Amino acid sequence: MDLHDSKAYTRRAFLGRGVMLASASIAAPGFVQSAAWGLPSPGALLTSLAGVPEDRALVVVQLSGGNDGLNTVVPYGMDEYYRARRAIGISKDRVLQLDARQGLGLHPSLAPMKEMYDAGMCSVFQGVGYPNPNRSHFKSMDIWHTADTSGTGDGWIGRYLDNECVGFGKGESGGFEKGLVESPTDGGPPAISIGRDTPLAMQGRKINPVSFESADVFRWLGEDHDRTLKGDYDQLNRRETQGAATSNEAFLTKTALDAQVSSDMIRKAVATQPLVRYPGNDLARQLAMIAQMIRAGLKTRIYYATLGGFDTHAGQGGTNGRHAQLLGQMASSIKAFYEDLKEQGNDGRVMTLTFSEFGRRVSQNASGGTDHGTAAPMFLFGPMVRPGVHGTHPSMNDLDGGDLKHTLDFRHVYAGVLDTWMGADSEAILSRRYRPALVLGKS
Repeated sequence: MDLHDSKAYTRRAFLGRGVMLASASIAAPGFVQSAAWGLPSPGALLTSLAGVPEDRALVVVQLSGGNDGLNTVVPYGMDEYYRARRAIGISKDRVLQLDARQGLGLHPSLAPMKEMYDAGMCSVFQGVGYPNPNRSHFKSMDIWHTADTSGTGDGWIGRYLDNECVGFGKGESGGFEKGLVESPTDGGPPAISIGRDTPLAMQGRKINPVSFESADVFRWLGEDHDRTLKGDYDQLNRRETQGAATSNEAFLTKTALDAQVSSDMIRKAVATQPLVRYPGNDLARQLAMIAQMIRAGLKTRIYYATLGGFDTHAGQGGTNGRHAQLLGQMASSIKAFYEDLKEQGNDGRVMTLTFSEFGRRVSQNASGGTDHGTAAPMFLFGPMVRPGVHGTHPSMNDLDGGDLKHTLDFRHVYAGVLDTWMGADSEAILSRRYRPALVLGKS
C-alpha cells in the first residue's frame, strides 16, 4: 500500500480507532493497531503556559459498581442508620472515628486510610451527587465522566487535556525530522489509563490518552515474528519525512513514532521494582505501575485506575463481607502508593481523587445487600489536600423515595481540583462556573 496514496491513510480514518491498520501487523506496531484510539494527537505536548503547574499530577481512581457510601463513611451517630441496616450496619464500637461531633467514622477495613487521615493526607467530601440522579450504572457513570447531567459529550478530563495540554515542542523544531528520538510526546503522553478501554472521562477532541492493561503488550508485535525487523522499523519511523509536514505520510510516521517512544518509555519505567511492598490486588498493581512511571520522570499529567465489584446487591456484609474486602483493597493500595511516592520524593506532586457512579439505598434489601442509590462520599489524598471531613452529611430522615439527597454537586469538587491543583480554567472545561470546593490545605 502506497503511503503517498491519500485514500490509503487519512487522519480521520487513523484516529477512528486505526481500523485501516488491522491487517498491517508487520508494518505497524501492535499497540498502534489495538489502541490507536488511545494515542495522543501528533504534536501533542504538555504546554509551558504561565500558571500551569507542570510538575503536578492527578490520579483518578474509579470505584465501579456504586460504592455504598453509608458503610464507607458511617453515620454512627444517627439511629436511623442502624434501624435501616439491622444486619449490615457497622457497630459503633468498630467504627474508626473521624468526627465525633457529627457522629461520623470510617469502616474498619479502611484503617490504612484512617492513618492517612490522621497524618493530614485525606479529605472526605460528604453527600456528593448531582440533581435528578440516575440509577443506571452506565448513564450515571457517563454523567460523572462528562460532568454533564445529560451524560453526553466529551469527557471532563479530555476537555482538560484539549484546553491545557496541546502545543508543539521539540517535534516542531525539527528534531523528529532529523531522526532524533525526541518527538512531540517527549516526556511521556499527557494522560495514561490503566485498562483495556479508554474511559469516557479521558476522551477529548484533540488528545486521547494512552490506554493499556499491561506494559508487556504495549509494544510492537512485529518483533515477535522476526526480531531483525525491529531495526528496519526503527529506521522507517526515524527517517526524514521528505514530504510536507501536513502530508498523510508525515502524519502516520509521526504518530507511529509517538506511539513507539511512549511504549519504550512506559515499558522501561514499569520494569523497575517499586520502592515499597504493595498488597496483592489489581488496584495495587495499577497504582504500582503509575508510581513507577512517576518515578521514571514521565511528564504525564493525568493517570487513571479502576477498582470494580462495588455492585453489592447481595451478601454485602458488614465488617467481613465483599464490601469490606473491596474497601480494604482500596485503602491499603492507596496507602502503599503514597509510601512509594514519599520514598521517591514525589508525594507532594501527586493528588489522588476517588469517585463512584452512585451510592446505595439507605435500607438494606432482603438479600443482605443494598440496591442502587444516590449520594456518597468522595475522597482526595495527598499531603497537599485540606484534611478533614467537609460538607454536610445528608439527612437520614428527609429522603427522596428511600434515597439520600445530595448536599454537594460533584462538579464543585472537579472545579476545585482543576482550578487550584491543576491550574486550569474550570469554567472553560466544565462549560459553566461551579464554585470550587476548597481542596488544598496549602496554596
